[in-house]
Amino acid sequence: MKSQEQYITGLKQWLADTAGEPLEEMAGFFSSRLGDYEQHMAVWEKSYQAFAGLLPEGCLHILDLGCGTGLELDQIWARFPQIEVTGVDLCQEMLEMLQKKHSDKHLTAVCMDYFQYDPGVEKWDAVISFESLHHFLPERKAELYGKIAKSLKDGGVFLLADYTACCEEEEKLLRDVCFERREKWEIPTERYVHFDIPLTLEHEMGLLKEAGLSIQQVIDEPEEATLIVAKKSS
Repeated sequence: MKSQEQYITGLKQWLADTAGEPLEEMAGFFSSRLGDYEQHMAVWEKSYQAFAGLLPEGCLHILDLGCGTGLELDQIWARFPQIEVTGVDLCQEMLEMLQKKHSDKHLTAVCMDYFQYDPGVEKWDAVISFESLHHFLPERKAELYGKIAKSLKDGGVFLLADYTACCEEEEKLLRDVCFERREKWEIPTERYVHFDIPLTLEHEMGLLKEAGLSIQQVIDEPEEATLIVAKKSS
């Protein structure tokens, strides 16, 4: 396993090597890689399984934000075949693949920006998101987390699996580079691009708590996605 210093050195080198590559628009990035997307994401297989295992018994209605082709849902439906899912994603092609894979399931696919989606009030047994939110600024996530807290039923959970920064240096480095590249390529801040700007685990949990969510469990294992279980604070 690399030390933190080795990791940051490698990250800086990668950023230097890719400095001339323009940022790609989010939905287009995933559309262009649809053919090998699931193979590429297979690296998270253990995390998908662990994620599904954190879903409480008795869940029936689930909202999946950034559902993509549903790799996390593959595991969830294997465990709970009757769960009804609303999946929200920017990429129509990914949603079509999800619907094709799970044509026999209770699935509503919504192609839109999940920051603009209205999750309602006390509507969901669980809201979930897997490896999606690390592309967005904390201000956007804070607003979303507030809506998620209000949308959960009593006893409902928010399951978050994501890439977290190893330290504040990585968090700041990636955010600064993202701003620099947006400026270089004249990309407005409201346009979504595929570039990682993760928070540290401490900062991520801080946003969740400020939004009215209580942290119940954290699984933060090296080489795996960081998993967070949160409930609406009483």
